[in-house]
Amino acid sequence: MIQKARERGGNMVFNTGAALLDAVVLAVVSKENEGTYGYRITQDVRKAIDISESTLYPVLRRLQKDECLEVYDMQFDGRNRRYYKLTEKGMAQLNLYRIEWKNYSTKISEMFEGGALA
Repeated sequence: MIQKARERGGNMVFNTGAALLDAVVLAVVSKENEGTYGYRITQDVRKAIDISESTLYPVLRRLQKDECLEVYDMQFDGRNRRYYKLTEKGMAQLNLYRIEWKNYSTKISEMFEGGALA
């Protein structure tokens, strides 16, 4: 199984839960002050997690419904392109995810490295 993941380009072997996916999407969107569009979000998220557009768009809609993202349309090459921008609530949620991730990843790293957990 791990070998097959490596053959696919080194994508993560571990399952991706909704909270981790939300955190990664919020982190990607936060990189652009004026927001970014769906296809670019997909490409950036794929750098960390193997995800399809059909999986990503429901996540974007949920984050919008939860008031973590605001959405606006802008003309690009004669058509509308939907942009997503972090809200204040979205930034607060991202900061919470960052703290939780640091705590979680530290504990997992300690386990892998044989260290004792407090």
